[in-house]
This record gives sequence, C-alpha cells and structure tokens, in this order.
Amino acid sequence: EVQLVESGGGSVESGDSLRLSCTAAGFNIRTETMAWFRQAPGQEREGVARIAEIDVRYADSVMGRFTISKDNAKNTLYLQMNDLRPEDTAIYYCAADFVGGDTFSVRAYKAWGQGTQVTVSS
Repeated sequence: EVQLVESGGGSVESGDSLRLSCTAAGFNIRTETMAWFRQAPGQEREGVARIAEIDVRYADSVMGRFTISKDNAKNTLYLQMNDLRPEDTAIYYCAADFVGGDTFSVRAYKAWGQGTQVTVSS
C-alpha cells in the first residue's frame, strides 16, 4: 500500500524559510515522478513543484524561491521554501503514483498525503 506522510509545516513570517518533508512507504521513490501541490482556502489545488528522477519543474509563482529534492536513502521527498510570502499560505500536499498527463494536474496522481499547513504572516 502506498502511503505518503507530510511534515514540516508551520506558521512563519514573510521572508522566513520552511522545509517540508514527505516520507513514502510502499514504493521506492528513486525513479518515481512526484510533486508538491498546495491548496489555499477557496482555491483549487495547484501544482507547485515536480521532480522526475532529476528533472524538475516549478510553478512561476515559486520559481527561484522553492526547491524540490529527493533523498532516496530515506525514501523522502522535500520542498525547501525560502523567502516565504503571505500568498504562499496553503495546505501543502505530496503526490505520487503518477499515471500520466500534465504533471501539474491533480488527475495525474493517484496517491496523496494528508497535507501540512503553511501559514505566512506579513
């Protein structure tokens, strides 16, 4: 059974940093396409960053501030978030079990974590 558990969220101020973790079980993340999504209140879930082995993709809104990476030995996906802004406030979700299509589409993934809250105050 595929399981994803996120951690690392919290409440911070503008300009601060956070690192989110997503520990995977039931599969090896080494060759898997995985992604981070976020969902703000009243908004649709949107893709933030994606990693496919070593190829990465970022949403324009986080380019240059966020970094997605994997630690294959720990079977863990990370999202390093720097220079956080109030508009980054959302629940952040880890996604895996890619089935094809646009890697920033929620339909492209079958496995999701429970989410971790990130709140950024000005």
